[in-house]
Amino acid sequence: MVLNMRRFVKDVDEPVWVEVLNAAYKEREDWRAVTVEEWLLDAKRPGFDLEGRFIAELDGKPAAVVHANVDKFRKDGRGFIRFGVIPEFRGRGVERQLIETALKELKVRGMTTAQAWVDSEKKDQIELLEGSGFKPVRVFSMMEMDLANVAQNIGENKQVTIRSLQKSLDEDIELFNWLDNESFKEHFNYRPDTLEETRHHLLSNPYLREQEVFFAVLDGESVGYIGVGVDEKYNLEKKVRAGEIFTIGVLKTHRRTGIGARLMLHGLETIKVKGMTKAMLGVDDYNPTKALALYEKVGFRAKKKDFALEREL
Repeated sequence: MVLNMRRFVKDVDEPVWVEVLNAAYKEREDWRAVTVEEWLLDAKRPGFDLEGRFIAELDGKPAAVVHANVDKFRKDGRGFIRFGVIPEFRGRGVERQLIETALKELKVRGMTTAQAWVDSEKKDQIELLEGSGFKPVRVFSMMEMDLANVAQNIGENKQVTIRSLQKSLDEDIELFNWLDNESFKEHFNYRPDTLEETRHHLLSNPYLREQEVFFAVLDGESVGYIGVGVDEKYNLEKKVRAGEIFTIGVLKTHRRTGIGARLMLHGLETIKVKGMTKAMLGVDDYNPTKALALYEKVGFRAKKKDFALEREL
């Protein structure tokens, strides 16, 4: 067995990268196959990091990929490791080589901390990361609920009105960007989204093309928002009718007043009207807003967990 780690070559390796990712992540509940065209569109996203990518080959066959990801907009020296191994090549020492390669790359790129994410059920990967000096720092839940069982009268603020974001209006995109940054600045891994990133996500997201954002308005002021979407490719692949709550936030000064509940109920109803039977979302279990409790109250239950682990470089 000959293991070769080589750098990703732009305009050559995109199909290989996508093929390995799809094979490595196929078993994940929250993954659907990505096309090369989608990947190339995503590469136009502000902040997309093309550097720090490596392909592992076993006996000349692509077996795994790893990305030592550096976010050019971050100022905290934290880099991120994302890796995937095709099932048939797991357990042959490939994972260790991926991690070691990524750690060296992040250090060369000036990072001082490395963060890796792993499925909580991948005990071997967790042990490998911990053996490499990583320590668990966060737990995240992928949650689901049946839209036939949405709880009502959960303390929603009935004084709030809901207004749709108009993607053709720059002022609405700017408002969404501001509200999102204000609402999330206390959160784990926070760094402010640029206006260009927000615009790209709303107008050019290759993976979630059908999406809507709504503002919560109280006394003439926008104090929160929710974003919902449907990925039809995910639904076709998984044979489900699922919609996604991809973001929700309320200004700190207006929390604990039922605004989040009002937004959540509106978002779920929007997904249901689209013909969906299930809703999904992801959440930091230690979210400072205690969002997990709201999601459970409305009917969401954790489907799977991911761990974030970190180490100093």
